[in-house]
Amino acid sequence: MKQIITFGEVLMRLSPEGNKKFMQANLLEFYFGGTEVNVGISIANFGEKVKHISCVSDDFVGDTAISYIQKFGVSTSAIVRSSKPLGVYFLEVGAVMRPSAISYNRSHSSFSDIKPEMVKWEPILKKAKWIHWTGITPALSKGAYDTLKTGLKLAKEKGIEVSADPTYRKGLWKYGENPKDVLSDLLSYSTIFIGGINEINEVLETNYGYSNEDFIEASKELIKKFPSIKKVFDKIRTPINSNWHKIRARMWNGKEFRETSDFDITHIIDRIGTGDAFAAGLIYGLQKFDDCKSMEFASAACALKHTYEGDVNYATVPEVMGILDGNTSGRFNR
Repeated sequence: MKQIITFGEVLMRLSPEGNKKFMQANLLEFYFGGTEVNVGISIANFGEKVKHISCVSDDFVGDTAISYIQKFGVSTSAIVRSSKPLGVYFLEVGAVMRPSAISYNRSHSSFSDIKPEMVKWEPILKKAKWIHWTGITPALSKGAYDTLKTGLKLAKEKGIEVSADPTYRKGLWKYGENPKDVLSDLLSYSTIFIGGINEINEVLETNYGYSNEDFIEASKELIKKFPSIKKVFDKIRTPINSNWHKIRARMWNGKEFRETSDFDITHIIDRIGTGDAFAAGLIYGLQKFDDCKSMEFASAACALKHTYEGDVNYATVPEVMGILDGNTSGRFNR
């Protein structure tokens, strides 16, 4: 079985228990995560072989992070080490009308040390069938951008599927490169686009609206500019308050537009990593189902992630399929 490759920073998340603000708390919970490793772990939970590439701290914190990733069966053989500390982010979980809040401490993290020569892309991609990247990674450092680009160029030469989630986080771009130019460069090596109107507008410098008609036109324009991209998938979140959201998805695959119905998530346990769960469900689904069923599988996986604490989606394929079959009452399985 060939592997799915994810590449990105591993972070430690620190958060007060429950819905407390930091000024109320004396105790913090911690979890490991990071956008790309969240995707990799979720795909591994679906039964696929996954390898995660990263750079973590050369101390007991890095050791613990690697052990956590290995627990899910994800290969860590391509993770390298640095004397710099592991990246950290701080989360206050909101409630009702009070939104959640995040503060990052990752500008000088171990992952920012990564360089192209530290990753042996040739042997890694010999065993790969898919590589996934997000816009967070090339935002962190020039080394991360160059390392990712080296892998994507080789993946394109080998005909490997490349999914892109070009998430734009303005506050992360601090090393001098133009975000639009970097993301456009990396999208030229990609085949599947996972993102919505905001991401398309950022890359194309356009001003499309959020209607389905605008989404179709924006997707067509994106594919025209980046001919390697074959399909565009968009997850849509409609918040009612901090604890109640609706989730649906839509797609343009170059031939047809399709849209799912809403999943009504009335009691959110944790919304961190839900977009990663969608991407993981899509990557898994596109290898097993048609485009529409893949999108539905991804939406159900995303909905389920809202019920787990931490950054990672623990859902299995039977659990996701159960949601698709209409088993949303939460009754006991006996």
